[in-house]
Amino acid sequence: MSRILNTRLSRLSQFGFLSLLALFIATPMLIIVVFSFDANRFPTIPWGGFSLQWHQAVLADSMIRDAFVNSVIVGLGTAAIATVLGFAAAYIDYRYFFRGKTLFGLLVAVPPAVPVSILSMAMLAFLSRIGLFGSREAIIVCHVAIATSFAMAIVRLRLGKFSRDLEPAAWNLGASPFATIFFITVPFCRPALFASFFLSAAVSFDEFLIAWFVGGVNETLPVRILNLLQGQVNPKINAIGTMVLIISVALVLIAQRFVGFRATRATSSNG
Repeated sequence: MSRILNTRLSRLSQFGFLSLLALFIATPMLIIVVFSFDANRFPTIPWGGFSLQWHQAVLADSMIRDAFVNSVIVGLGTAAIATVLGFAAAYIDYRYFFRGKTLFGLLVAVPPAVPVSILSMAMLAFLSRIGLFGSREAIIVCHVAIATSFAMAIVRLRLGKFSRDLEPAAWNLGASPFATIFFITVPFCRPALFASFFLSAAVSFDEFLIAWFVGGVNETLPVRILNLLQGQVNPKINAIGTMVLIISVALVLIAQRFVGFRATRATSSNG
């Protein structure tokens, strides 16, 4: 009886601790959302009443609209390229054995581990020398360098469940290596590819320091928020933050949905 009671108390304490931790993390985001609908110009208590004026002001601001368009273009470009490169890197790591394979995996995985300020300055110096500084393409290139690591990790986990006998069987039946990858390997990895795409888009959409260093006048939405913060306190910041939060959370949830959906199907089929 005491063991059952101790187990329940342990689970209850763990649940309580995790709930408090989640509340601590979510509280700042909830505050931003709540005050984005506040009629007061400055966040104050008591609440000034429900209002959409700051969201309307955001939609009417041409610089914010341009920054949003830049973020969408950069995010989609980053997601598409990072997903392709991540799949290629994951497939090479899965299929081939060669000298320096550990170094290859390290080179793909290391960019997110480098302090972002150092990485930003290095990319700024490199892009300035090749004449790519100050363009949307520069932001995409830099974001791809980071997002490819996440895409490779997701696809590589999926390939870990892929039988190594399927491709040789297709080759023996007359399929070319390209046809085998296109009609067998890629369909098997489709959930991971979708998850990689949306997660890469989320990483790009949230990133601001690299975009601030290399983007020049091509502001993304997070960079626009930073520039607004450097001036006077602007109530539109909460409205923009709410929009960015909703988009980012949606992208991550969609990516998780693809991974979770495949994991659930695999578990049910094994059962």
